[in-house]
Amino acid sequence: MSSGLVALLDDIAALAKVAAASLDDAASQAAKASAKAAGIVIDDTAVTPRYAVGFSADRELPIIGRIALGSLRNKLVFLLPGALLLALFAPRAITPLLMLGGLYLCFEGAEKVLELVRSHDADAAEGEGASAGIDATQLENQKIGGAVKTDFILSAEIMAITLASVSESPFWTQALVLAVVGIGMTAFVYGIVALIVKADDAGVALARNDRPVTSLLHLGRGKPPADAEPSIADRLLRPLSRGFGRGLVASMPVLLSVLSAVGTIAMLWVGGGILIHGFESYGFSAVGHLIHDAAVASGRPVPGLGAVVEWVVTAALSAVAGLIAGLAAIAGVHFAVEPVLKLFRKSAPKAV
Repeated sequence: MSSGLVALLDDIAALAKVAAASLDDAASQAAKASAKAAGIVIDDTAVTPRYAVGFSADRELPIIGRIALGSLRNKLVFLLPGALLLALFAPRAITPLLMLGGLYLCFEGAEKVLELVRSHDADAAEGEGASAGIDATQLENQKIGGAVKTDFILSAEIMAITLASVSESPFWTQALVLAVVGIGMTAFVYGIVALIVKADDAGVALARNDRPVTSLLHLGRGKPPADAEPSIADRLLRPLSRGFGRGLVASMPVLLSVLSAVGTIAMLWVGGGILIHGFESYGFSAVGHLIHDAAVASGRPVPGLGAVVEWVVTAALSAVAGLIAGLAAIAGVHFAVEPVLKLFRKSAPKAV
């Protein structure tokens, strides 16, 4: 009896080790997949705060929360099952779909680059005209709907990159990694977005607070009395807290601009890299070899930082390739797709 119990415990321990190893493997693969999708995450973080612009401060976090829930629904309800079905029944379609998503990233990144050299006054006026006559609730729902649709495309690319990185893993490991990446990315992106959106409010509060230390000590017990005298610590810390608050408010537009620029570069880098690796898998490796050789040659004169230089050169040249691909895609849409769509609309029978 005792030997049977010992054998059972041994089996349970062995199963526990296998399960722990599987979880460790899934966590490791989720971390690697998240790193590969970093460019899309940066862009998502840079784009989302604009959807809360124009609303009162008390509506900003609820709006971000609703967008985050929509993003989580996109990933877990639609994209995760779709990715698993794709891996089971059409694994050869993963690379073409990944390349299609990479081309979309290049297209979006190239459009943002072109936006830097052309005026948006007409677009802004058109957007203001479109929102006229809509009440706050309708406008909020409209903005959230637009944000969730945009997120669906970015989330699809994140899940596609993740699936490609675990395509050789067992089915349940794929499912676990996709779920971990989906939840983790959503929490990270929208947590950062919430901090960005509320940072200016925090800065204003700090800049106006005469009693920073007293207010901090009263946390959880309500506001200190309005007629309370500032303490010595308040008077000493007040210039620092006010200066920090003003600096926080002043730095937010700069931070958003930097995030937008970094997001654009990251989209081109990630999209270009996806296209290059995709073509390599089909035997077209000339561009990939050229970039690799250039990166190695650049890193060779810097022995201590060779690996860093190689990475930077590879990312930069991948971004250039992505920009070229994106500009070609924009030209294709403008000169081929749009004219065909116009002809189709003209030839379609009009409803009576």
